[in-house]
Amino acid sequence: MSKKVGGEKRQRYMQPSLLMALREGPNYGYPLISAISEYGFLSGDAPPGMVYRHLRQMDEEGLVTSSWDNEGDGPAKRVYSITPEGEEVLEMWIQHMEQQRDRLDAFIAFYRRG
Repeated sequence: MSKKVGGEKRQRYMQPSLLMALREGPNYGYPLISAISEYGFLSGDAPPGMVYRHLRQMDEEGLVTSSWDNEGDGPAKRVYSITPEGEEVLEMWIQHMEQQRDRLDAFIAFYRRG
């Protein structure tokens, strides 16, 4: 398939992917990177810098909270959790995706009818 078809904006669905992963429970950055790759928006793992930038921004916007976990061996790790506002934003993303899906289905149906 041509690289011009569909384009690729790796970060387009980063926010909803991270929010969806955090619905499963609080987590650290690197496990989140693995979790979001399962959603199919990215080919391979997301660049860690991109993920952490989005997490910081969502923390500033109140969509997630973060705290340091000093337990266990090794350095402290920042743990992220989704907030009620983050849940609302995720719901808005889902509604947006459903609308996009419906538009795409309609477009494809027009094409198939020839």
